Amino acid sequence: MNIKSLLLGSAAALAAVSGAHAADAIVAAEPEPLEYVRICDAYGAGYFYIPGTETCLKIGGMVRTEAQWHNPYAVADRFKRGTEWHTRAELNVDTATDTEYGPLKTNMVYRFDSTEGVNDSKVLFATISLGGFIIGKTDSQYNQWIGYAGNVINDDIIGDGPYELNQLSYVYDGGNGFTGVLSVEDSQSGAGAIDPNTGRDESDHYTPDFVAGLGYKTGAFGLKVVGGYDSVVEEGAVKARLDMDFGTFSAFLLGQWNTDGDKINRYANGDASGQSTGDWQVWGGTTVKFNDKLEWNTQVSYADSKTFEATTNLNVFVAKGFKIQPEITYVKYDNAAVDDDTFSGILRFQRTF
Repeated sequence: MNIKSLLLGSAAALAAVSGAHAADAIVAAEPEPLEYVRICDAYGAGYFYIPGTETCLKIGGMVRTEAQWHNPYAVADRFKRGTEWHTRAELNVDTATDTEYGPLKTNMVYRFDSTEGVNDSKVLFATISLGGFIIGKTDSQYNQWIGYAGNVINDDIIGDGPYELNQLSYVYDGGNGFTGVLSVEDSQSGAGAIDPNTGRDESDHYTPDFVAGLGYKTGAFGLKVVGGYDSVVEEGAVKARLDMDFGTFSAFLLGQWNTDGDKINRYANGDASGQSTGDWQVWGGTTVKFNDKLEWNTQVSYADSKTFEATTNLNVFVAKGFKIQPEITYVKYDNAAVDDDTFSGILRFQRTF
């Protein structure tokens, strides 16, 4: 056998072996393309596309801790306290998707509280909105739409209406300064519900509460009027608010009329002593922005029942999203149940992200 024959035989053997194992060869799959997170700026800062979808997602929240000295909301001796430490955390999740009817949005806020070793948590807000309609749990439009009662912590010693409740609302913005709202709200008259004014069992009451409002804004001035009807008490209230905003200085004046000053209803909901505040209530406040780091807020309120409240605070913005807020409140109660006054204070630290 010569060298040429040996080489040809070896090549043939190798080819046979290679063919025998070809069926067992492992073919690596092509790698999936990596989809990076895309920014979604159509709905404001902080949104990004959920990978593989056209839905935009925003995650945020807040962590707050504060020391409180006395409590302006607790006037009965058994509720009074010297000092208290309170910590709160909130997780916010928002989504938005473009549709033929406009943005389809959801909002969820989950709250965690810890006060003197007592812990609590709840779904604070959970809403779906589309084309101006809002359905779910959020603050009453009687408060939310008109703009609450100031930039202070203790803003509702004299009650300015209900907060967290379920509702079906329509908010109108004409783009020309005119705005409006219609809302059907949960009267919370389920099984075992008792009317606090009459003592009646309202568990067989099926009519919701109603809110309606109109507003107009031009330049530095805005005016809104909103009314709410409590179907259980069969009374309600009307609020009017004037806003003035000149940039570094802003102010508001808010007045409310109770359709029956002898009763508390959901919208004219009395003061922190649990008493009706009479036929009328007024609030006023100012905000002075000295610079990007310092802001000063004030609020004064007074009611037909002679309840008086004055509050002032500072917002010290240490860094973006982090502020320190010291606040002092004075309250004077002078009604049939309570004749007392109190000073109280809060030192709050808050990080928002």
